[in-house]
Formats: sequence, C-alpha cells, structure tokens
Amino acid sequence: MTKRLSIVVPCYFEEETIPLFYKEVEKVKKDLKNIELEYWFVNDGSTDNTLDEIKKLYNQDPEHVHYIDFSRNFGKEAALYAGLQHATGEYVTVMDADLQDPPSMLPKMLEILEDEELDYDCVGTRRTDREGEPPVRSFFAKMFYKLINKISDAGIVDGARDFRLMKRYMVDAILSMTEYNRFSKGIFSWVGFKTKYLEYENRERVAGNTSWSFWSLLKYSIDGIIDFSQAPLDVAVYLGLLSSIGSGIGIIFVIARYLIEGGGSSAYGWASLICVLLFIGGIQLLSLGIVGKYIGKIFAEVKNRPVYIVREKK
Repeated sequence: MTKRLSIVVPCYFEEETIPLFYKEVEKVKKDLKNIELEYWFVNDGSTDNTLDEIKKLYNQDPEHVHYIDFSRNFGKEAALYAGLQHATGEYVTVMDADLQDPPSMLPKMLEILEDEELDYDCVGTRRTDREGEPPVRSFFAKMFYKLINKISDAGIVDGARDFRLMKRYMVDAILSMTEYNRFSKGIFSWVGFKTKYLEYENRERVAGNTSWSFWSLLKYSIDGIIDFSQAPLDVAVYLGLLSSIGSGIGIIFVIARYLIEGGGSSAYGWASLICVLLFIGGIQLLSLGIVGKYIGKIFAEVKNRPVYIVREKK
C-alpha cells in the first residue's frame, strides 16, 4: 500500500537553493518504495524571488508541490509549525532548503521507521562536527547544549538538526502544543517518543548565505532556555539570597568594628561604598531582567495572537 511522505521546507531568502533542493529530493524518490511525496514549502516573508521559485515548482507539479506564503517574516519556528499543520502524510519530515540536510538519508530513515522490530517513532539526524563554522559559534553551540541539558528536562542531543522523519502520531503530539513561543528542538524532545539518531558530517550550504547571525542564534538559544527551564529564575533567587547574606555579614562587621574602635569611623571611603552599591544594583537589574523575560513570554502567550498569518496558499 502506498503511503504519503510530507516534506516541510521553511524558506527565507532561498531563491537559489529551492530548485537544487527539489532536484536532489526527486533523485532519491526512486529509492523510497511505495511512497508518494508531498512538498510543503513555507515562504517566511522573503523579499527576494523565493516565492517565484516555489510557484515555478508548483506549476510544474501541482499534484505534489504545495506552498504557504506568510504575510511577513514570522520566523523559522512559525514556518515549521505551519508546515506541520498542513502536512497530510503518514510520515512527515522537516528539511532545510540549503541541502545541509542530505536528502540521500531519507531512504535509510524510512527503512528504520518501517522496521516493526525496531519500533521507532522518529528518526533524527545529528552532525558529528561543525567544520566550516566560525570557532566562536561552534564553542557557544556546544556550551548551549551542555547548559540546557543540565538545567531542563528537554534532553536535546548535541548537534541535533531539525531534520527528522516522524510518524503521524508524533506530529499530532507536537501540534497539540499550541504555544506562541516555540522552540522546536525542545518540543521534539519534550513530547518523547522513541527516536533513533543518524550521524553525518557537516555540510555547507549549496548556495546563498545563511540568515542566522551569531546574535540571532544567541537570542534563539536564550529563548530556548527560558522556554524549557526555570533555572534563570532560580539564579535570580540565589543571587538575591547571596546579596542579602553578604550585606547582613557586612552590617555585623560594621557594628562590631564600631564597638571595638569606640565610635570611630568604620568606612574606608566613598569608593568602596560606590562599588558595593553598583554590585547590589547590578544584581537587582539582572534579576529584574530575568523576571522581565519570563513576564514578556507570558504576555505574548496571553494575547493569544496567531503564530503566523497566511497571505496565499496552494
């Protein structure tokens, strides 16, 4: 019996890579036995010719190629969510159009999922190296995975990609998480299910430039930590506790010195006082900032705005 495999492809300034991506996936189609492909390209507010390239593919193959065009840029997480919502296949995969996710892995991934003895619900992929990336970005990426796995129960595999092949019920479980603030790597892990990871060496983009800068990745990492951990709030509590204990000890020291020196001045000067005030003020601002981030997330959730808005869909 023929089954359908839905391929969700978030696109942001990918006019050069989309034709190459489609060609590469079509090459491996013959190795996917009894599988019908369904493409869902999600144009995330690109202002280049990304949508035109997608429409060319749609005109060539309207039966299998579909697209969603956002009214503006809502971010990759929104594009992933939209693609998963519209995918109709018994199997669903998420892939980047830049071919850093090798389509040649799809037959092996499908073979593992269809093996009833193995009984996997999902086959994910992870990079074994970060060759070609700036050393600073690689270092912070490794630190992020170590940190988030220590302070949360997300259990994200180091080097894991969004590229994965899932069974329908796992996709339905992911879609049941309707939060506005989405961090897919965490969501994929949080829903559970039995997952097998396949390793591969890092590949560079076939064309174009990445839209992910160091600062956008840093912000994305911070959002991921806040979405899946309360540890930053704990840090604020501990800093406040430490500051209180430290100032309490300081007060005792000042009183004792006053009594011992018989009323003499126990202050060393304005510089030491300013340093202490700045230190305590810094802790307060840091704590307020942490609490503010969580309140901002709550505010975004309670407004109940749509994750994305569709301009056109085929």
